[in-house]
Amino acid sequence: MTTTGEDHATAAGGPWWWARWRSAALDAGLASVSALECAAEGIEFARDAGIPAAAGVVFGVLAGSALLVRRKWPIAVVLVSIAITPAQMGYLMGIVGLYTLAASELPRRIIGSLAGMSLVGMLIVMFVRVRQDMAHGDLDLGDWFVPFASITTAVGMTAPPLLLGLYVGARRRLMESLRERADSLERELQLLAERAEERAEWARNEERTRIAREMHDVVAHRVSLMVVHAAALQAVARKDPEKAVRNAVLVGDMGRQALTELREMLGVLRSGDGVRGRERPVPLAAVGAVSGVVAAAAVPDAEEGEGPCLSELDELLGQSAAAGMVVDLSVEGEKRSYAAEIEQTAYRVVQEALTNVHKHAAGAKTHVRLAHRAAEIAMQVENEPPPEPASASSARLPSGGNGLVGMKERVVALGGVFVSGPTDAGGFRVSAVIPAS
Repeated sequence: MTTTGEDHATAAGGPWWWARWRSAALDAGLASVSALECAAEGIEFARDAGIPAAAGVVFGVLAGSALLVRRKWPIAVVLVSIAITPAQMGYLMGIVGLYTLAASELPRRIIGSLAGMSLVGMLIVMFVRVRQDMAHGDLDLGDWFVPFASITTAVGMTAPPLLLGLYVGARRRLMESLRERADSLERELQLLAERAEERAEWARNEERTRIAREMHDVVAHRVSLMVVHAAALQAVARKDPEKAVRNAVLVGDMGRQALTELREMLGVLRSGDGVRGRERPVPLAAVGAVSGVVAAAAVPDAEEGEGPCLSELDELLGQSAAAGMVVDLSVEGEKRSYAAEIEQTAYRVVQEALTNVHKHAAGAKTHVRLAHRAAEIAMQVENEPPPEPASASSARLPSGGNGLVGMKERVVALGGVFVSGPTDAGGFRVSAVIPAS
């Protein structure tokens, strides 16, 4: 992030109250010139006052040196210049002091009051001085010249440094405000970029979870049926060659279906490579780039409309029946079409529930119930206890424990309710309700 404002001043460093050494050298130079001016004018002041010239010089040097603290105490410098105005010295100090006062952060009423005091003091001193010069015969221009010269000199010594200081102060405050706004905007953009990167990471994690869920749904069911048919094929290969051939055909068909679905899924993933490959963590521009990635992360979801639907339930149940499962399907309500993601989720819930029956309760009778309601669709898959406890492990189907979790995630993501657990009869029940809209 670009550093501006006070950080620059701190980085440069200067003695005491100065922000930079250059400012300290400038003030020291102005104070030296002012001290010399006041010292020279102090000689004439000492002669008029009837005091030693050395005292006038010392007084002038001390008064003129006050310009050294103009940045720290501008009010004190202006007051000193006003105080020595009757001595007709400190003109440089008065001009620089008014400029510094006007450019400072002091309230305008204080600046106006001190500027008015300086103007009145200069006006009175010049009026007296010009009148004395005319009385001594040094000037002979008429009475009109006294007020004219007094006002012109007072305004000329006061107005220009005051206006210039006000302009410089306003410009400095504007620049500081712009720097602060730029820093604030840059911090906000950096924060937005970080948040967008977090959103992109969240989207990637969600996409990985979705892909893992799809892979589990596609592979687990098909492969489970293939393992069941392979076990049956091994058991009847010698006793019933014709049944063995049918089981072998079913194994081949299911394998081809699994490969087809895997190819479709991999095709979706490959089509998103070009979009994801453009992701770069670029500062400031990361807001647009990462937001694009977040939008791109949702592209594969559009392909979900090509997934399975409720009209394919009969085929799904037929595959399980061909594997030796007794499946009973009952449908309540009038059949109608739903959104693609709703039909796919309902299909996957039934599919995964049947897969679990193959894994943990092989040979158990299973009841599949589908209810079309006004505002929702409900499904329930319940299996009875397996006829032979040992048959559940005869096919040696592994279980990763992710099936129920994946089903619940799918249903809850659509605002539905998912419940699963054992029944009193010793079986297992999976129930889900999904809003229809």
